[in-house]
Amino acid sequence: QRRPVESGGGVVQAGGSLRLSCAASGMISSTFNPLDWGWYMQAPGNVRKLVASIDSTRTTNYADSVKGRFTISRDNAWKKVYLQMNSLKPEDTAVYFCNTLRESLPWGQGTQVTVSWGQGTQVTVSS
Repeated sequence: QRRPVESGGGVVQAGGSLRLSCAASGMISSTFNPLDWGWYMQAPGNVRKLVASIDSTRTTNYADSVKGRFTISRDNAWKKVYLQMNSLKPEDTAVYFCNTLRESLPWGQGTQVTVSWGQGTQVTVSS
């Protein structure tokens, strides 16, 4: 079985957006379509954890930490799974992987997402 290929990561400031893609290359539609898929994140020093999932009926579930900010979707024709990430926070910084919910495929290389604090804004209060 081939590893999924993740892409779309990058460096963004807090509040920014990214769209991650996962290509299940080499998988035929009759295999891809019935599978439940997930996006996982692994921050430095932490274990890999599931953040979003989508089943064959396109029912989705999200970890509380990303609910309302991330959206998972799938394209069965192209055998791809996507993760739209909005309102990114520094704590979203991690390597993101995709796999089936049973983690039945070899893990890919993932795609790095780095969210930095913004430059901030100077506030001066004078008496």
